[in-house]
Amino acid sequence: MGQRIVVDPITRIEGHLRIEAEIKDGIIVDAYSSGTMVRGIELILKGRDPRDAWAFTERVCGVCTTVHALASVRTVENALKITIPPNAELIRNLMFCTQYMQDHVVHFYHLHALDWVDVVSALKANPAATSALAQSISSWPRSSPGYFSDVQKRVAKFVESGQLGIFANGYWGHSAYKLPPEANLMAVAHYLEALEWQKEIVKVHTIFGGKNPHPNYLVGGVPCAINIEESNALNAERLAYVGTLLAQAKDFINQVYIPDLLAVASFYKSDWGAIGGGISNYLAYGDLPTNGYEDVSSFKFPRGIIMNRNLSEVIPVDGTDPDQIQEQIAHSYYDYSDGDKGSKHPWEGETKLNYTGPKPPYESLNVSEKYSWLKTPRWKGHAMEVGPLSRMLVGYASGKDEYKEVIHYALQKLDVPVTALFSTLGRTAARGLESVLVAKWSTEFYDQLLANIKNGDTRTFVADKWDPETWPSEAKGVGMTEAPRGALAHWIRIKDKLIDNYQLVVPSTWNASPRDQNGNLSAYEAALIGTPIADPENPLEILRTIHSFDPCLACAVHLYDNKGKYVHQVKTF
Repeated sequence: MGQRIVVDPITRIEGHLRIEAEIKDGIIVDAYSSGTMVRGIELILKGRDPRDAWAFTERVCGVCTTVHALASVRTVENALKITIPPNAELIRNLMFCTQYMQDHVVHFYHLHALDWVDVVSALKANPAATSALAQSISSWPRSSPGYFSDVQKRVAKFVESGQLGIFANGYWGHSAYKLPPEANLMAVAHYLEALEWQKEIVKVHTIFGGKNPHPNYLVGGVPCAINIEESNALNAERLAYVGTLLAQAKDFINQVYIPDLLAVASFYKSDWGAIGGGISNYLAYGDLPTNGYEDVSSFKFPRGIIMNRNLSEVIPVDGTDPDQIQEQIAHSYYDYSDGDKGSKHPWEGETKLNYTGPKPPYESLNVSEKYSWLKTPRWKGHAMEVGPLSRMLVGYASGKDEYKEVIHYALQKLDVPVTALFSTLGRTAARGLESVLVAKWSTEFYDQLLANIKNGDTRTFVADKWDPETWPSEAKGVGMTEAPRGALAHWIRIKDKLIDNYQLVVPSTWNASPRDQNGNLSAYEAALIGTPIADPENPLEILRTIHSFDPCLACAVHLYDNKGKYVHQVKTF
């Protein structure tokens, strides 16, 4: 029997996640993923007005907020057969793209980069050499020796004071770090720049949705009126500012994020380009419609499934088919009225809480029984990975030229085969590559919105089915989208004008769920198996693979040995 280590909770994520891993001869041979916080939003929604659901579901998360609101209004619109105006679709697309660009940059620099970047090593860097490195990979203007010297001095002050601040208590000096000091200094500088940039791009949400992180949405359209001359509406000045913010985002992604991503990847490609692939099935619901949401063929992100890494075939997926998407609870802290071994389509889903797990804080999980607050979704009985890699693979396999262009560019720059995408590093790279596409598409949507307004179309809302008296006595719908972390859908049943049942199947439910009733692993658990661990007391490698999924689950790490004995603690940074 191998050594079991527990990382609870995983840091630099949103929410609460526990990972237990069995290590034998320095390799992870088994792993268990446990969501340690109950959601229960479904219980809160029952009996409420369907038109208000978005405001509740959006607050299920403080990170990927806008996409939950989008899924929610879509599920109500689908149930009531509402078609929104073109301008509303474009504004929703722009809010979607804004979320992606901000979220992906924040993930790379502030949640994931420190798995690859040794901050303390940056103190050994030569600022002039760092400047030469930065200028060799990008034309970004903030690349002078003086600039990097100033950043280095800022970090040095933290170290000299004994307080690294936001960089405190990492695994600095770990043998798994490979970047030279100059690359580390460049990345730290851009970490700090990204902190400043990310708070600017989200102003797009405040212009269209009134605020961030929880912008307003509206069943039937968007909550902003277009009037070029009116100070209280979406006017010429605000539209021009949106254009400026989108252009700045495109520059930051292309001149900072992507060069840094490729530079970091070049030092880790030989091993991490083959580690962490996990399961071989990929699911994407798709999004960014260009001809209305009902025309799936018009999506910039195509919808489909890839099985067994077969990039020659994309299989259709239908959220309304009760035989396709189902949730199981054999290893989840829930009950079904017809038994724990059943599978339920979300329209028939139940949220009956039944906690039977270990008492806090340190008992090991009983993984033969229930061990997570996450249900276990399956597509026709198969585990799926969702997220940027799934979206890029579905787009690539669908024959989309834009996807082929960015993927081939990265593969050629790194001199790796396409199979390198099926890895921890491939998952991280896919997030950056789709950011390039989203930045490009955002300007297309923006130009189309301006063209519509110029042609006299200022409609942003339809009110023909807003009155509940026009609704049928019963209705059901599904709203599908792509959160930055992957396939997201909400299902609703409306009865007597109120919510009778509401179910969410979110990206981290797909990826982080426990085993299914047949013992098959989900994405997190499968991706960890085969990962080498250099130091069980400092399991940096676990964080690399788990963070590559960008879990939407947060706080401080505690590490315990296989007997639950305290070994080490790393505070969040």
